[in-house]
Amino acid sequence: MIPEILIQTEGELTSFCQSLIMTLVQRLRALEDEIAVAESWIRSFMNHSALCQKIAAVPGIGPITATAIVAAVGRADGFRNGRHLAAWLGLVPRQHSSGGKSHLYGISKRGDRYLRTLLIHGARSVLIRVSGKHDARSRWLQELIARRGYNRACVALANKNARIIQVLLSTEATYKPVVQADS
Repeated sequence: MIPEILIQTEGELTSFCQSLIMTLVQRLRALEDEIAVAESWIRSFMNHSALCQKIAAVPGIGPITATAIVAAVGRADGFRNGRHLAAWLGLVPRQHSSGGKSHLYGISKRGDRYLRTLLIHGARSVLIRVSGKHDARSRWLQELIARRGYNRACVALANKNARIIQVLLSTEATYKPVVQADS
């Protein structure tokens, strides 16, 4: 709509300003085209990768997260267990122990910042939709939000998803959400 607005406001802006705005609009369109091409590559990789499809079944894991994790981790058999993958991503508490006392702080934030960010944003998308649901996982998340707060619940869910992803990538298992009847 910017070209139409420029026509309507003709005479109010200098020709230099109008040409500058049109140049920026052209750059924005080119960037949108590049994004569309990159998204098609991601969708194509996702459709051809059994590992990506396997971990995309986990709530909060979309095509971008799935392809990024598979590209960075592969089959994840280099990690002994899910906690090691979560620690590698920086999703575990930073720890300081001295004199027999152990102190746990916020997440360590070590490891791959991009993957950690994708997992946390995926967890946020799950938490936004958790209210009003009554399955076991949603109840756990609702209680966690009430007890620890929204941001800590996001990190906890991202940690849990990282652990699930490690199991899915390193074994033949498939993701099956826990369905528990309401009592």
